[in-house]
Amino acid sequence: MATQRIVLKFGSGILARPKGNALDEAQFKKLANAVAGLVKSGAQCIIVSSGAVAAGMPVLGLAERPGDLATRQACAAAGQPTLMGLYAEKFGEHGLKVAQLLLTHGDLDSRMRRENAGNTLERLLDRGNVVPVVNENDSVAVEELRFGDNDHLSAEVATLAGAHLLIILTSVDGLTDASGKVVPLVRDIEAVAGLVREEKGKLSVGGMVTKLEAVRMAVGAGITTVIANGRKPRMIAAIAEGKAGGTRFVAQES
Repeated sequence: MATQRIVLKFGSGILARPKGNALDEAQFKKLANAVAGLVKSGAQCIIVSSGAVAAGMPVLGLAERPGDLATRQACAAAGQPTLMGLYAEKFGEHGLKVAQLLLTHGDLDSRMRRENAGNTLERLLDRGNVVPVVNENDSVAVEELRFGDNDHLSAEVATLAGAHLLIILTSVDGLTDASGKVVPLVRDIEAVAGLVREEKGKLSVGGMVTKLEAVRMAVGAGITTVIANGRKPRMIAAIAEGKAGGTRFVAQES
C-alpha cells in the first residue's frame, strides 16, 4: 500500500442522516477512521465529498431538501464550513489535517487551472499528514446539484492526481445482476452496461448510471475503480489491498 494513491468518493447518501437534513457525525467518524488507517499504512488519500447541502439545511432552518436550485446552492454555501469542520475534527483525532479544494468542471477543462489544481494536490500530499477534501464549488456550479453527486468529479480528480485506485462509496453494495446479486469483478464495462438501472437512493443526486459513467472514465485512464457500500467503511482497507468487496472494475491497459 506504500505506493498507492487512492481517491475515495463519499456520496450524499452515506454522509447524511436518514432524512437527509443534517450530517451523520457517527458516519464521519467511521469513514475518517478507515481513511486514517490507509494513510498510516503509507497510502496517499484524496477525498471527493458531497454533503454540503445536507450540512447547510440546519443552518438555514430547513427541514426538507429544497427543490429549487438557488436554495440548494445557498445550503451548500452555508454547509461547507460545517462539512469541513467535521472532517477536521474527525481526522484531527488521528493527528491528521485536512485541506479544502473547491473545483468546477471548468477548472479541470482549463489547462492552466487544471495544472494549478494538480500542483496544489501534489504539495498537500507531499506533507504526509494532510488529507485533501475536494468538492464541487456548488455556489457557482450546478453539475453535482443537478446530475451526478460528484461521481464524474471523482473520476476527473483521480485522473488529475494519477491515482492507482478510485473507490466510489455509495448506499448500495455494488453493481448487481438481474437476480440482485453483487457482481464482484468486471473486466469489460460494456458487458455489464445493461445491468445498470435508473433508480437511486432518496438522498443521492446521482445513481448507478452516473457511477458507471465515472467508472468508464477512470478505468479508461488506467485507474482500477471499486463501487462499494459506504455504510460498511471497515471494508475500505480490504478493498485497498485488492481483496473482495463491492464491484471491482479492472483498469484498462494503455
